[in-house]
Amino acid sequence: MTNRPPLNSLEATAGDDRHPRRWDPVVKTTHWSIVAAVLVNALVTEEGSGAHIWVGYALSAVLALRLLWGFIGPPEARFSAFLPSLRHAFRHVRNIRAGRKEIHVSHNPLGALMVYVVWSTLGVIIASGIAMAGPPPIASLGQPGTPPAAVERSDASSDHGDEDEEHKDRQGEDGLWSEVHEIAVNILYVLILLHIAGVMFETRRSGREILLAMLPSRS
Repeated sequence: MTNRPPLNSLEATAGDDRHPRRWDPVVKTTHWSIVAAVLVNALVTEEGSGAHIWVGYALSAVLALRLLWGFIGPPEARFSAFLPSLRHAFRHVRNIRAGRKEIHVSHNPLGALMVYVVWSTLGVIIASGIAMAGPPPIASLGQPGTPPAAVERSDASSDHGDEDEEHKDRQGEDGLWSEVHEIAVNILYVLILLHIAGVMFETRRSGREILLAMLPSRS
């Protein structure tokens, strides 16, 4: 009886290093859509504006699609192909130090950990953003300023003086979520830099075209 490697390793055979890694269209689309959303909200939209919030909701939809694809997508895109494991990550580091190369059809163990950390950070960013913004801001699309939920709270407090204290409490909650949101965004920026550095290092170490495999033009 032949012992098969666990699905979460999905290591290729020795001859497979001649063939570039390939990702399916859903993985590529969600990857670059997340990149675009982060860049747009970091460099283009104004924080708190309707456009900024809408990009955040689009980001949440894209992330949800990628997570769903982790259950129903092709083998290399499923969670079972790159389960997070500190033991495997440490083994991968030892292999790097020893100069040993392992070819993975999906993410290598360090890349797998990075993926899950990035997704978790995006989840915190999205959740804290929704906590501050409330429902999708249809009426305020493109209008910078206070999110609709905060406007409604302000109107209510002006009509009912006895709700001033409640209004202050909600402002305090918004301040807490704002701080969480900002910290998570800054962590994401650091993770992005580490991710880029990791891709460059692994490309040079393994000789595989890791970045090119994620380009939309690659089939």
